Amino acid sequence: MNKRMYVGNLEYSTTDKDLEELFSKEGTVTYSKVIMRMDGKSRGFGFVEMETEEQTKAAIEKLNRSDFSGRTIVVNEARTQTKGNFDSK
Repeated sequence: MNKRMYVGNLEYSTTDKDLEELFSKEGTVTYSKVIMRMDGKSRGFGFVEMETEEQTKAAIEKLNRSDFSGRTIVVNEARTQTKGNFDSK
């Protein structure tokens, strides 16, 4: 299992630190990032990486479909980016 998780349906004011604080209740967070648009506004999703796969599984089980800042967030294993994902044709 990948240790990186996708976190979706975030409140647009959520910061990297907010994500880290939420997930740190389930273990050691090694990476947290809210994805931003070119204009500096949140895109409403982010990524979190935990120290171990066990912590990742626990975080997904506990936090997926939970309430965070008034929104029901989606937490699942992040898919690996393949070369063709962002190719424009």
